[in-house]
Amino acid sequence: MLKVREDAIVQAASRLLAEKGFDLMTVDEVAADVGIAKASLYKHFPSKEALAAAAMVKVLDRACAFLANLPDTHPLDQLKAVVRWMMQLQLAGEMPSLPSQNSSLRATLMNNKAYMDGLMEASDRMGAWIEQAQAQGLINQQLPAIAVLYTLYARACDPVLDFLKMGEQLGDEQIVELVLSTCFDGLVSR
Repeated sequence: MLKVREDAIVQAASRLLAEKGFDLMTVDEVAADVGIAKASLYKHFPSKEALAAAAMVKVLDRACAFLANLPDTHPLDQLKAVVRWMMQLQLAGEMPSLPSQNSSLRATLMNNKAYMDGLMEASDRMGAWIEQAQAQGLINQQLPAIAVLYTLYARACDPVLDFLKMGEQLGDEQIVELVLSTCFDGLVSR
């Protein structure tokens, strides 16, 4: 019963983080969404930061499972598949949106072993694909691999997706393909 309640809390937090972001989401909203008292929520998670960290651990667990199940193809195809998956999650409202500058949240994440382990696993796998793609001349070799990695990670919280969706002229898959093209092919006419 405890695990079921915690899963419901994390699921509600993930959805609200995707909708509102960390700064606008409140613990009261999460508790109300689950149908429990705020005090009950705090029995499971001691802070809003700990709740956001749990949501991120869940996303990283999903990401690591996705990465592990990708077919062994060309590294650029694998990177595109990961970025496509991240954008699809965001468009479906399943990607928590966290601020990059909140020091208390950052400290909580950096001290969360499950989060750091998942982040390192995903980064190592994607980093290897980036280096392979650079060695094959598929990604600019002059770019530091870490800059490419962070650029790809940024697609998970890219506001362009929401702006294009709000325009109601393109479907989700069209939006994903357009952003993939600008990310991997650039803006230069070939």
